[in-house]
Amino acid sequence: MSRIGKLPVTIPAGVDVKLADGNVMTVKGPKGTLTRTFAQEMNIDVQAGEITVTRPNDLKRNRALHGLTRTLIANMIEGVLNGYSKELEINGVGYRAAKQGKKLTLTLGYSHPVIMEDPEGIETKVDGNKIVVSGIDKEKVGQFAAEIRTKRPPEPYKGKGIKYTTETIRRKVGKTGKK
Repeated sequence: MSRIGKLPVTIPAGVDVKLADGNVMTVKGPKGTLTRTFAQEMNIDVQAGEITVTRPNDLKRNRALHGLTRTLIANMIEGVLNGYSKELEINGVGYRAAKQGKKLTLTLGYSHPVIMEDPEGIETKVDGNKIVVSGIDKEKVGQFAAEIRTKRPPEPYKGKGIKYTTETIRRKVGKTGKK
């Protein structure tokens, strides 16, 4: 049995969970509403105060979906209750970010500024050399933060680029001159 999949998900106060036909789950909370369709094979039971996920048999696909389904439901509840955020840091001389409405303008040493627009349900904030990506959907927050990072990933010699604040860059020693 899946160690994660068999754990029940508790529904906190202020969060409303509805399960419709076809395993379509809608979660409403103080921060917003999330809807997701889960695999038909999984049995999702919403009872007083908690959600349990069970699988019909031990096929490899069902074992894989068991823990995934439970984690996705837990992430939906956490998102509408508290939200998610990822923090990125810009390092490098002349590298900077600016916010104008829903547009994030990045100056990253290219011949042109990189302009990115906030996706639906995602908000970005710029504070000096830090960019904070926040929203209620964990998947979308992580994806947009990763897209920002790919515009100029950190390089190992000088550490220039965009990195997560929790990330450490393994530095390399550069070339040494002849004497």
